[in-house]
Amino acid sequence: MKNTGIIYSSTERTPIMLPELAGLLPPLSEEQLGALETDLLKNGCYTSIIVNEDLVVIDGHNRKSLCDKHGLPYQMLVFAFDDLLEAKQWALDTQKGRRNLDKWELGKIALKLKPEFEARAKGNMSAGGGDQKSAESKSGLTMLSNPISSINTRKELADSVGIGEVTMGKVMQIDEHAPAAVKEALDKKELSIHQGYQITKQVENLPEEQREQAALEAVELAKAKKEIQEKDAEIDREGKIAGVFCKAYEKAVLLDPTEENVQIWAKCTRMTRDEMEDTVKESRELAEVFRTIADLMERFLPDRGTL
Repeated sequence: MKNTGIIYSSTERTPIMLPELAGLLPPLSEEQLGALETDLLKNGCYTSIIVNEDLVVIDGHNRKSLCDKHGLPYQMLVFAFDDLLEAKQWALDTQKGRRNLDKWELGKIALKLKPEFEARAKGNMSAGGGDQKSAESKSGLTMLSNPISSINTRKELADSVGIGEVTMGKVMQIDEHAPAAVKEALDKKELSIHQGYQITKQVENLPEEQREQAALEAVELAKAKKEIQEKDAEIDREGKIAGVFCKAYEKAVLLDPTEENVQIWAKCTRMTRDEMEDTVKESRELAEVFRTIADLMERFLPDRGTL
């Protein structure tokens, strides 16, 4: 990839939109698209649309579409790419940091790159004679010159989007074999990839006419378990908060802040003047904390008649 430094205006040239590039990443939400449209209408298109040397849009599809919609001018910056796969990889790397994409979404993006990776692997194998056995190989000898190792497509796909190879393998299995209910739940973020993979394996040996219903029931069960776990986690969180307050009050009521007791405390702990000044400050902050608690507690005191 190389920035050629060539810049065109939309008044000079008309770029081309390819569906496979425009649809590489998940679409923006209505809120995100609305914010982008508002910004363009207010400030114009101050970020260049990235195109390749054939003027195919590589990055900036949403900006281009909105600019065309409102008749806004824009600039195009020309980048040179070795091939369409490199262009897609660059666009993905550029956009990935701007989007909050989960592993399932990243895996689906990687699958869109699969044909290019497989074609590249096949080309590399053919170029090195990897698809044919040499005479030396057939006779039991090993060719040491110009060795060609086949590309691990799964690893290439995983690396292209920054997820683990095992996770990518599960995504590939789900994409190929999972019932629609599993994929839909993953799209809605109701399942993890591991859960989706487990359900897929669980129903794969069932008759085809039973598979979808079984998957749907398994998805609902997984969602129910997740909801229970979330409620348990919330109960645990609330319990910890309550425990902290109880302990704070249990310790506080043990204090008898007479002048003599405070002097004994400072003496026995050998407080320096700086430490005493810090303690004064901290004590006043703690007093403010308890005062805030009292104010908040008063707000939701039940009426005496309801007790």
